[in-house]
Amino acid sequence: ADIYRRLAAASPDAYLPNLAASLSNLGIRLSEVGRREQALALAEEAADIYRRLAAASPDAYLPNLAASLSNLGIRLSELGKREQALAPTEEAVTIRRRLAEDNPDAYLPDLAASLNNLGTVLSQLGRWGHVLAPAEEATRFYRRLAAANPDAYLPNLATSLNNLGNRLSELGRREQALAPTEEAVTIRRGLAEDNPDAYLPELAMSLNNLGIRLVELGRHEQALAPAEEATSTYRRLAMVNPDAYLPYLAAALSNLGASRPGVGRREQVLAAVEEATRIYRRLAEVNPEAYLANLARSLWMYGFVCVNVKANFSEALKSVTEAISLYEPLVRQLPQTFAGQLFSAYRTLADVFDGLGRTGEAAELRRQLDEPRVDRQQRGVVP
Repeated sequence: ADIYRRLAAASPDAYLPNLAASLSNLGIRLSEVGRREQALALAEEAADIYRRLAAASPDAYLPNLAASLSNLGIRLSELGKREQALAPTEEAVTIRRRLAEDNPDAYLPDLAASLNNLGTVLSQLGRWGHVLAPAEEATRFYRRLAAANPDAYLPNLATSLNNLGNRLSELGRREQALAPTEEAVTIRRGLAEDNPDAYLPELAMSLNNLGIRLVELGRHEQALAPAEEATSTYRRLAMVNPDAYLPYLAAALSNLGASRPGVGRREQVLAAVEEATRIYRRLAEVNPEAYLANLARSLWMYGFVCVNVKANFSEALKSVTEAISLYEPLVRQLPQTFAGQLFSAYRTLADVFDGLGRTGEAAELRRQLDEPRVDRQQRGVVP
C-alpha cells in the first residue's frame, strides 16, 4: 500500500487502481486482527478511489466499486455504525445484480455475498419485514454454486445457511431455523477437519448459533455440547489473537450461561456470564458504539441466569438495572432493534424483585408491562 501510494502520487492514471486494490486488501487484513478503526479508514479510501475510476470507466471498474462498497458496509457494521452501513451495502447489491444479469457465471457469487451482507445489516437495524428475502436468495444461489463446485463454494453456502438460521430465528420461526443452522455446522466441521486454521473460527460461530437455536426450542441439554465446544474453541483463538476473537468469546460465554439450566450448575453458569460481562465492559470502554449493546445484553443475561438458578438476587438487581439504563438510549436510536430486548430486561427485573421478596414492586411492574403499548409510552414506562 505504501509503495502504490507513492507510485499513484507520481502517476495516478497508471497506479490508482493498484492503490485502491491494496488498500482494500490491507483493510481486510486489519479487520481480521481486530484493528477495525484503521480498517474502516482504508475501506472508505478504497471506495472513494473506485467511485472516481468507475465514473470514468464503468465497464472496467464497476465490479471493483461494488466489492469496495461491500467491504465498506462490513467495516461500518463491525464498528456498530449500523445506519451508515446500509447505503453502501444496498449499493453493492444493486451494482452486482446488474452485473449478474449480464454475466451470471462471473458475478453470481459476488451478488450472493452482498445479499448475505444486506440481510445482516437489515437485521441489525431491526428491519424485520425485509431481512429474510436476501438471506433466502443468497442461500439459493450458493446452493447452486456449491453443487457445481463444492471446493469453491461450500464455505460460502455454510455462511449463508448460518445467516438464514439467524434471520428465521429473529422472525420467531425457530423450528425452521434449526435445520439450516445444523447444516452449516455439518459443512463447517468437515471443512475444519481438513483445514482447521482457516475454518475453526467459522465452525465455532455455527456451534454457538446451534446452541442458541436449541435453547430457543427448550432443548437445553442438547444445547450444552455445542455451546461448550464453541466457547473452548474461541478461548483458544482469543489466546492467540485477542483483538479479533475476544468479542466472539464473550458472546459464546453468554450463550453458554443460557445453555446450562438448573440449580445444579449454578457456579458454572454464573461464572460464564460474569466473564462475558467483564469482557464486554472492557470492549465497550474502548468502542462503545460497537459493544454497548452487547454489554447491555450480557448484564441482562446475568440477571436472567440469577433468576433461573435462584441465586445472587442483589447482584442481579444491579446488573439488570444497568442493562436497562444502557438499553434506553439504544431504543431511542433504533427502536425496532432494541425495544424488545429492553422489554425483556424489564420482565427480568420483575422476576428479580420477586426473588428479593419485593413482590408488590414486581406485581406493579408486570401490570405496567401488560398495559397496551400506547398506554405505556404515554406514561413513559417502557417501549
